[in-house]
Amino acid sequence: MRQLLHIPIVHGHAEMGSARNEVRRAHVECGGENAWEKSRRVIAELWHAIEKAMDSLHLDYRKARLYQDGLPLCGLEDRIVRDLAARGIVNYRILLKLIDRGATLEGTEDPGLLRTEHALITKTAPGPAHAAGAGDGARAAQLHDLLDQRDRFIAQRIDATLRRGETGILFLGALHHAVEKLPDSVEVVSLQQMLRRQVVAEKNDG
Repeated sequence: MRQLLHIPIVHGHAEMGSARNEVRRAHVECGGENAWEKSRRVIAELWHAIEKAMDSLHLDYRKARLYQDGLPLCGLEDRIVRDLAARGIVNYRILLKLIDRGATLEGTEDPGLLRTEHALITKTAPGPAHAAGAGDGARAAQLHDLLDQRDRFIAQRIDATLRRGETGILFLGALHHAVEKLPDSVEVVSLQQMLRRQVVAEKNDG
């Protein structure tokens, strides 16, 4: 049996790049400056909790593989993670910690699909005077289809690289459904489940 630790995530503001200003403007327009600050605080607290939980997890990381939402299969995966960790992005700081503990980093996404999605988002990014129109429905359908294609690729990558007796660790945005596309030979567990199992095992050993 192969095991996959699924960690749903929300991307931090530092990861949004050129889209950050649009996201900030949307928050401010809907709820004022406080809405933006609250969003930043909530996301920071979520990542703090994830990092703390991962630091308390006891795994043989030599038998662990890392999969990351948005990390392309390109041959430069390690460099990407180290560069983004150096910029202070907590998601990638956690990945770097796990790599340093012996985990194997895997390219997770189809770079072509990522480029297509980015081009679609940036080409049609709404401005402050944007009003919903007929084109929005078509754009949403395209993005939904791209997300489905990305999920299928992620599931295929996990199935192709995760070996029997290994534990995969998948950091995946909450809108994704890649884990639902995995074969039955992969047991998907949550971080809470894995921590509970660890506590039970430690009690039994004691």
